[in-house]
Amino acid sequence: MGTTTLVLWDIDHTLIESGGVGGRIYAAAFEKVTGRRLEHMAELSGRTEPVIFRETLQLHGIDDPGNLFDRFADEQARGYAEHADELRTKGRVRPGAAEALRTLASRDDVIQSVLTGNIRQSAQIKLATFGLDRYLDLDIGAYGTDDDVRAKLVEIARQRAAAAHGVQFDRDSTVLIGDTPNDVKAARDGSARVIAVATGKDSMDDLADAGADTVFADLTNTDALLARVFAHGVSLGEPAGPADVDLEEVQ
Repeated sequence: MGTTTLVLWDIDHTLIESGGVGGRIYAAAFEKVTGRRLEHMAELSGRTEPVIFRETLQLHGIDDPGNLFDRFADEQARGYAEHADELRTKGRVRPGAAEALRTLASRDDVIQSVLTGNIRQSAQIKLATFGLDRYLDLDIGAYGTDDDVRAKLVEIARQRAAAAHGVQFDRDSTVLIGDTPNDVKAARDGSARVIAVATGKDSMDDLADAGADTVFADLTNTDALLARVFAHGVSLGEPAGPADVDLEEVQ
C-alpha cells in the first residue's frame, strides 16, 4: 500500500478572502462582549484566535474575568452565520483553491483538513459559505482553541487523522499549505513539510526566507502544486531559498 498524505490547509488568505466582512464581524463581536468599540487590533497574521483576542483586550486595557473569549467565539460564529450572504458576495475563493481542493479530494491517497488559528465554528461556516467544506475532513482539523502555539496544532491534527483513518503520519507524509511566515514556522517546528503561497501580505522571498520547502505565487497551477504535495523525501534542513522558488511553474 502506498503512502497516504495528510494535507493541512490554512484558511484565511490561502483558501478564501473575506472582503472585509470578517473584520466587521470581529469588531461587532468584540463590542458585544466587552462593551467597548474595537479601536486597536493585535497582529493577526498566522496566529491563533485566543492569542489575538487576549492581546487585543490588553491593548484596550480590558481585564478578562475568565469567560470573555468563549462569549466572543460564540458571537463571532453567530456573526458569520448571519452574514453568510454578505461574505459570499463580498468575499471570494482564492484563484485555484477550489480546483486544488477538488483534485486532491478525488484521490484515495490524500486526506485533507485544516490547520488554522480560527475557532472551529467560524472556520466551518466560512468554508461552507463558499462550498469548500465538502472537500475537507473538518473533524480531524486543528483549530486555534486547541493550543496557543500554532506548531503544536500539527501533531494534534496528525493524531486526529490517525485515530479517524487508521493511518500514521510523519514529517514526510504531512504537508501544511499556508500564506505566512508563521505558517512556515509552524510546519517546520511541528515537523511537517510546507508549501507557502504568496497570496497574503508576505512576498515569495519572505516565505522562502522563513524556510518554506516550496513557494508559489498562488494556487492556480494545480499540477505544480500536486507535484510538490507528493514530493516525499524533501530534506527539512534544506528549505527553498529565494533562488529556489518555483517561479516558472506558476506562470
